[in-house]
Amino acid sequence: MQEHLVLLGWTAASVAFVHTLLGPDHYLPFVAMARARRWSTSRTVVITLACGVGHVLSSVAIGAIGILLGAGVDQLSWLESTRGRIAGWLLIAFGLIYFMWGVRRAMRNQPHSHTHVHVDGTVHAHEHTHAGQHLHVHQAQAKAAVEDSLSADHDHAANGSATPSLTPWILFTIFLFGPCEPLIPVLMYPAAMGSWVDVAIVTGIFALVTLATMTTIVLLIGAGVSVAMVQRLERYSHALAGFVILACGTAMTLGL
Repeated sequence: MQEHLVLLGWTAASVAFVHTLLGPDHYLPFVAMARARRWSTSRTVVITLACGVGHVLSSVAIGAIGILLGAGVDQLSWLESTRGRIAGWLLIAFGLIYFMWGVRRAMRNQPHSHTHVHVDGTVHAHEHTHAGQHLHVHQAQAKAAVEDSLSADHDHAANGSATPSLTPWILFTIFLFGPCEPLIPVLMYPAAMGSWVDVAIVTGIFALVTLATMTTIVLLIGAGVSVAMVQRLERYSHALAGFVILACGTAMTLGL
């Protein structure tokens, strides 16, 4: 492999790693939603990778079109910056709506206890919420075990049925607008040299490192959140997820 291509490859890998690591919007929304909506590990990985692919390929497509049209780095950077602002505002809107819904859900799901006295004199108390059915404690435990075993992204309604969620599609749409600003300058050099093979190699390295970094951080933070999350906060998981997404969108918009 030519020396300049090796240097370009290391540059693309380094830029992709740092860009992803320093951008919490690349991973915190997935951690928050995976916890709130009880995504399985495999589902979390698939959704993270799908959004990451859309995130990278949209910038690659814009960069390729710009190169073919003879656009300069400044013009493409302006376009990517505009897309970034759009993505930031979309995250803010989605996070705010989801936060408000999560707070309302948490308030309606305030647990309270009832005491049951059996004919044999046994007395026990159990908690329930008005968001779900008033189940006997043993029935509730069985229902919880079934719900925890579900790996699909479902929001359980009051009657115990499941409704598919649009959340993954919303995140995917938002990440299509999310720009990879550092990718554009990295692509311009091999394109200026007239080597589309080098462009493809550099793009592949950037994409692989970005996706690997996103997925690894999501899994590591997700594991930590699962350990740290206490039952008392579980009721607020949706509200917390909305707040995290809102914060990421705000940070993107303000350029933090």
